[in-house]
Amino acid sequence: MSGQERTEDTVSRPTDVEVGTELPEQVFRVTRADLVRYAGASGDFNPIHWNERVATEVGLPGVIAHGMFTMALAARVVTGWTGDPAALLEYNVRFGRPVVVPDDDQGAEVAVRGKVGALLDDGTVRVDLTVTSGGEKVLSLARAIVRLA
Repeated sequence: MSGQERTEDTVSRPTDVEVGTELPEQVFRVTRADLVRYAGASGDFNPIHWNERVATEVGLPGVIAHGMFTMALAARVVTGWTGDPAALLEYNVRFGRPVVVPDDDQGAEVAVRGKVGALLDDGTVRVDLTVTSGGEKVLSLARAIVRLA
C-alpha cells in the first residue's frame, strides 16, 4: 500500500556518510482509498480509518490514517536511501498526532525528512526522522538503525 509519492527522479544513495548527512525529503499523498486498501491488507478495519461519524464521535478531528501505514511510509524513505530493505535493522517511533485524511481527491500529505544522527561503534548508522502532516509532527522519536554496504 502506498500513497502517491512525490519526489525527485533520482534518489541519492549513501556513500560517504557522516553525522548530519540528509536523506532526500519525500512527500506522500494519502487518500481515503489508500486507507481502504491498507485496511484490506492489514486486516485493521477500525471505523476511525474510514467512517467520519465514528471518528468524530470518539473525539478525533476526522478519519485518520492507520499509524502503521504512516510508520511504513517513513520506513520507505530509509530503505529507499539505503537501496536495500534488509539494511533496516531497527526502527522505532512514537505516534504523536494522527494524520487526518479528508474525504476529497487531495487527501493528506505526509512529509518525511531524515538525517544521520550518529555513526555507531558497530558500524551501523542511526537515522533520525521527522515526519509531518499539515505542518504538525505526526511521529516523534522516529529513529532507524541501518547497516550500510
